[in-house]
Amino acid sequence: MSFLDCSCISHAQVQPVDIEERYEDTSHQFLSCDGSEYTLQGPAGGDDITGLSPDPAHYQLLSKLGKGFNNLSQVSMAWHIPTGELVAVKQTNLDECTEEELLQLMNEVLLSRLFRHPNLLTSRLVFCSSCQLWVLTPLMAYGSADALLRTYFPDGMSESLIAYLLYGVLKALEYLHRMGYVHRGVKASHILLSEEGRVYLSGLHSIYSMMRDGKRMKAVFDMPHHSPALLPWLSPELLRQDLHGYGVKSDIYSLGIVACELVNGRVPFQDMPPTQMLLQKLRGSHCCLLDVAPFPLGELGGLKVSRSGVDSGIGESVATGSMTHSATVPPTDRPQSPGPKNHSATLHNLVQLCLQQQPEHRSLQRPSASELLSHAFFKQVKKHTRDSFLSLMYPAVPLTSPEDQPVSNPPGPLCHAPSATSDTTEAAWDFSD
Repeated sequence: MSFLDCSCISHAQVQPVDIEERYEDTSHQFLSCDGSEYTLQGPAGGDDITGLSPDPAHYQLLSKLGKGFNNLSQVSMAWHIPTGELVAVKQTNLDECTEEELLQLMNEVLLSRLFRHPNLLTSRLVFCSSCQLWVLTPLMAYGSADALLRTYFPDGMSESLIAYLLYGVLKALEYLHRMGYVHRGVKASHILLSEEGRVYLSGLHSIYSMMRDGKRMKAVFDMPHHSPALLPWLSPELLRQDLHGYGVKSDIYSLGIVACELVNGRVPFQDMPPTQMLLQKLRGSHCCLLDVAPFPLGELGGLKVSRSGVDSGIGESVATGSMTHSATVPPTDRPQSPGPKNHSATLHNLVQLCLQQQPEHRSLQRPSASELLSHAFFKQVKKHTRDSFLSLMYPAVPLTSPEDQPVSNPPGPLCHAPSATSDTTEAAWDFSD
């Protein structure tokens, strides 16, 4: 049964739409745009699950991977019995969703049919069963970058691994921006990594179109849903909500926040109350790497360059925490390092460019995703092979099929049955906003 035909959402008065008839598919321009040197970021290949059957009886649910979509969705590892392939299944009880949430789900499903890019995690197989929406995606065996930080890299990742992850994200953003969309949800928990080493950007439910009546707008003014959870990553111009609006370079600011998140091992501004965080961003203060004091961007005449000028090493971790913080006690799930380490000049420059206060400032503006792909910090990415990728990921290990009992057998709970509460704390996959 198609999601658009499910009787559970009839009260939302949603008309079925064939998205492929409304938009021209230009994805072929991007599927071949990567050079052969960056082989691990090539087309999905083995991650194609469109050939699997849309029958819940053909899947055995294994371990839980997490929750998302305001805790309305449960993500589980599943085994496709006919082929033996492991996939990720996101189940959402449509009866528990509001009309607005149903529209968000439908929008994500439709956009998944529109977008085709090797670095975007799209839902190519979607079906309904007993008023439960099943969304199948390839299994991301290494989980999210956020889960990797919490589990294996509490003091931050090496610069080589950071460059590898951000390069894949930039390829996805370049595609989205050229298609006329702003993502608005770039953060570490939306960066996923497959066992083969492919980087995927998820979180399509937060994207917003820049197109109006066939024309591309210079700015939009919509505030993302559930924006309080996104505050640390949102750009100043998006939070300002003034007549100037914001554009695709809002995602570039978010990428700079993610870079700090991956380097320091924790989310910048996370200890601040929302009001203080908002004021700090609007005044020009920004998070930074620990070997640079936090100054407003206007006062940054030059960044302190790393004494070594090179990466701190694959087996080493950089200092944790952001220099921009409040007096509150930091969270204990990411322990702090005893002292700061130095980072390369190219990483400092990348963060500085991404976190410019004004996206279109005449003297120093934020670069586009296409421009950032040629930044000196990413020169190291094309040198990686399968073996070097495994060394980058050490000591992280991919998910495998668990030997314990499966969480349930399909089909899932009845439509009107109350959803069971879960004591799961932090999940390997975060599909929330």
